[in-house]
Amino acid sequence: MYLSSFFTPSRSEDFIMFSASHWVALGAVILVCLLLYAFRLTLQSSPGLRRTIRLLLALLLLSCEAGLQTWYIANELWKSSHSLPLELCGITLFLSAVMLLKRSRLLYSFLYFAGIGGAFIALLTPNLVYPFPHFRFLLFFIAHGGIIVASLYMTWVEGFRPTWKSVLFTMLCLNLVAACVYAANIYLGSNYMFLLHKPETYSVLDYFGPYPYYLLVEEGFAFVVFLLMYVLLFWLPQIYRTRRSGSSLGR
Repeated sequence: MYLSSFFTPSRSEDFIMFSASHWVALGAVILVCLLLYAFRLTLQSSPGLRRTIRLLLALLLLSCEAGLQTWYIANELWKSSHSLPLELCGITLFLSAVMLLKRSRLLYSFLYFAGIGGAFIALLTPNLVYPFPHFRFLLFFIAHGGIIVASLYMTWVEGFRPTWKSVLFTMLCLNLVAACVYAANIYLGSNYMFLLHKPETYSVLDYFGPYPYYLLVEEGFAFVVFLLMYVLLFWLPQIYRTRRSGSSLGR
């Protein structure tokens, strides 16, 4: 009975945003990120362990998508209009796996901003109806948390760093991806990346105005978020380290 309800497409209640289970799931993702940061030096000192972690992370991400597709098919719910991995997080999930396996700096330049930023917003305002402990609930938070961890791993352990150009590169790539997904939406009658209308569940897009204006506001919002991610986490810390180093030398 429990296993049946774990996988079934039916549910007795809906997911509630910022409920206890939501906070616990967010806390679990944060804890994994903190542990990754705490053990970064240990991982840096072991090339073999780094390869293993990259492989396991890539397999976890791909397994999440495989699990989702299996759930759709097993419950006879698979439809091209909503089951393809054409949402931003679905796209960044696959690209994150490739980045981990190939150690691609080009993909990292895109995923540090689009992957972390997109997954973070998704975790805060999930487009999710299944509550804990349903399979879809667990899969959602593992997959989106894994996208964030993948780019943080490449930053903290592999030593990759974005640049100012990475912000512009990410915005360009996002618009190219959106154009392709928009064309797919017209052909499939779908709404991937919410390019034709807002999601039915609560989301940050509710604050961005009606269609199609929210798309322009969303783009500006993304640019500001990416810019802050670079300034606060890389540019300002680098200035601080440089000034501190200069002060030490002047003594």
